[in-house]
Amino acid sequence: MTIILALVFDLLFGDPPNRFHPTAWMGNLIRFLLRFRPYGNSLLEFLYGIFILLIGLSLVLSIGYGIAALASFLPTWAGIALQGVFLSLTLSLRGLNSAAKEVESALRAQSLPEARRLLSWHLVSRDTSHLDESQVCAAAIESVAENASDGIVAPLLFYAIGGLPAAFAYRFVNTADSMLGYRDMEREWLGKFPARLDDVLNFIPARLTGLFIIVSAPVCGAKFQGAWKIMRRDSRTTASPNAGIPMSAMAGALNVELQKIDLYRLGKGLRKPELFDLTRARTILFVSIVLTSLSLVFFHPL
Repeated sequence: MTIILALVFDLLFGDPPNRFHPTAWMGNLIRFLLRFRPYGNSLLEFLYGIFILLIGLSLVLSIGYGIAALASFLPTWAGIALQGVFLSLTLSLRGLNSAAKEVESALRAQSLPEARRLLSWHLVSRDTSHLDESQVCAAAIESVAENASDGIVAPLLFYAIGGLPAAFAYRFVNTADSMLGYRDMEREWLGKFPARLDDVLNFIPARLTGLFIIVSAPVCGAKFQGAWKIMRRDSRTTASPNAGIPMSAMAGALNVELQKIDLYRLGKGLRKPELFDLTRARTILFVSIVLTSLSLVFFHPL
């Protein structure tokens, strides 16, 4: 019930302002700890990355256990509602759908520059200034599929396994990876452990997301067999061990090729994405999350 309530709260209210958002607090903590980071020594930087995780996880686990303890003293319905509110803060279904819809609306209004700007602002970190309409659609579809896993399915799965403490812990690791897990001179060693831990934690959620995208495909007028075939064929062609799973499943379901130039081509040989494919991707997103949530309720009925 908490899982369903959390999704409802997220869809109704979306993300609160940053000053009230746990993920923003996590980011602020990481930025504060970065003030004291060592430089010039790979081993010390690597160890400091682990230290950041230990400090952050200690705090978010304590908060998670505290909220769960408070909920246990409340009437059952109030405890479920309280945990649902805090679990919703780890989710991004409304935000992800809204971001993709904004890009879609800009393309529908034939404003490619605005669509590129919105894509870069909300969904991807790559340079979007030279993308054509099909490439903008492809990038948005990729982001919908990938973020369905780490922004929705993963926190719900960890809640089902270990309650709010586990969901908060996952969100902190994922936030640390998004801030530190880059292969550049500044963060190569500092972010190595957070990035590898994030890969481990997302191993099952990514594959669960891919499977539910496949199952959702026929309901949304997409291709079940195509989704399964392309996921099996192309999911290992991305640098990330996890991101390629839901993205290739989505490519096969929509019967389109999703390409990040010089990095990967998922669904190679299929047609180029069009605007209506982005619409269908958003539909598959919702159906797959509903199916995922109903499945997880069996493991965590409250």
